[in-house]
Amino acid sequence: MKKFLLLLIFFSAAKIASAAYRPVDQNSALNFKITNFGFDVTGFFKGLLGNINFDPQNPGSSSFDVTIDAGTVNTDNSFRDGHLVGTDFFDVKDYPRIRLVSSKVNASVKKGIYLFTGQLTIKGKSKAITFPFSATPSADGYIFKGAFKINRKDFGVGGTSTISNELEVTLNVHAVKV
Repeated sequence: MKKFLLLLIFFSAAKIASAAYRPVDQNSALNFKITNFGFDVTGFFKGLLGNINFDPQNPGSSSFDVTIDAGTVNTDNSFRDGHLVGTDFFDVKDYPRIRLVSSKVNASVKKGIYLFTGQLTIKGKSKAITFPFSATPSADGYIFKGAFKINRKDFGVGGTSTISNELEVTLNVHAVKV
């Protein structure tokens, strides 16, 4: 009987430690910066959805599968935004979502800092990506923050030479326990 109770406690604790979260779009930000004609252009996306399983005590068991609505691109210029949702850039009619999926999550040597490794998919093209992120506990879940750079041409986004190939993405995701 004691062994049964110990096993029950062990499995209950393991289930609690590996918690499921979902991102909260209105409390999150996915921002980007790119250079066009020598000037920095900033913008953001909304429409964050997905599933996050995160265990700071065992980051190797963690996983992320999140998407963003490509049609929500906002650079504070409606003419430019209309061009960005078209076929030359994000082609949101055929590729409405941008997806980020982890293949592994590791702890770093710094407390609260982790390393994301996975796939970023834009316009049906997936590329491997690795970047550090922080995970800060909040009252109802976690705040995940990270940043990375990508080459837009790797994903077939845009074609003009006036735009820098390198794009910087900054994530600030509030995720609540499911």
